[in-house]
Amino acid sequence: MGSSAKKKKDKKKDFQKPKLKVGKARPKPANFTDTSFKSKAIVLNQQSITTAAPSATSQFAHHISLLTSRTDSQRRDSLSYLTTAIATRPTNAPLPQPVSVLLPRLLPLTLDISNGVRSQLLKLLRALPPRDIEDHIGNVILWIRAGVTNLAAEIRSSTMDMLAWALDCAGDALVSCAGGWVKTLKALIIMQGWPMESSPQAWSSTKTTFGKPGSDGKALAKSLTTMAAFLEAGLQDRRQEQGMQLMNWGWPLNHVEQHMISQRSNCFAYLNLFGPPPDEESQIYEDRGDRQRVFANRFQKPIKLGLEAAKQGGGDVGRASARVQKAIKDGMKDFDGLD
Repeated sequence: MGSSAKKKKDKKKDFQKPKLKVGKARPKPANFTDTSFKSKAIVLNQQSITTAAPSATSQFAHHISLLTSRTDSQRRDSLSYLTTAIATRPTNAPLPQPVSVLLPRLLPLTLDISNGVRSQLLKLLRALPPRDIEDHIGNVILWIRAGVTNLAAEIRSSTMDMLAWALDCAGDALVSCAGGWVKTLKALIIMQGWPMESSPQAWSSTKTTFGKPGSDGKALAKSLTTMAAFLEAGLQDRRQEQGMQLMNWGWPLNHVEQHMISQRSNCFAYLNLFGPPPDEESQIYEDRGDRQRVFANRFQKPIKLGLEAAKQGGGDVGRASARVQKAIKDGMKDFDGLD
């Protein structure tokens, strides 16, 4: 009984208000710290003071290293700093780091789970010089195909914006690089939910909705618009748009444009002199006629059936489907069908 009475008494002490007496100081709490002392100086061990600020190049390299941070906000802020540093550099000034160093650190962020990181990545890519992207378009399209076939709808949607940027920068190089034509077309068809087989049984078993109100219809219209731009880059003859129209030189200067120095860095890559024998999907299709032939044999019928189903939804999806059909019609109008 004595121990229980003592416990009750101790508990009451916590709720008892101390009695203050005139002329006596208030009792100090148990965690009181005496700060009445005075000191002329405070000494800190291992203190480092420097008058020279880090250079812009070192800060740029530091933010590149932060792109692998585990924090979403840190990756986004580093991308924002890199974008500002590239966009505000003097005219005709080189990049703080070459594109060959930047892209291997930037492209993995295509599959980042954060929407803010992916949107900031797209802003940074648009700030890069388009001519420098053309030589590395093969690595870019690998990550684009990985994003197009991703399970997350947000990543697929942002990857379509990235594909549109790549087509604007180097559309001809994209469709003519290794795997750029067949593998990318196959990935875009899979993204729409269209079967590769053109048989009615395959389409009857496919459950794909088109043109529903909400985000699904907008995402489908966006992907179809990007597919139309991809088909225009691969099927249509753009020599006149690029200033490569045929000139009538007159005899004996015939076919002069065929003997001019190529503007590609590796103009004989299609010969594959030192690489392994590629299959049809990994083949390089630099010639427009080869791309037309592959498209007619493998992709024209599935895409035609998919567009007919998509046009039934109307709205933005129907207009995007009509643009894809126009791109196919204009690109295949001079195809003779001969292998």
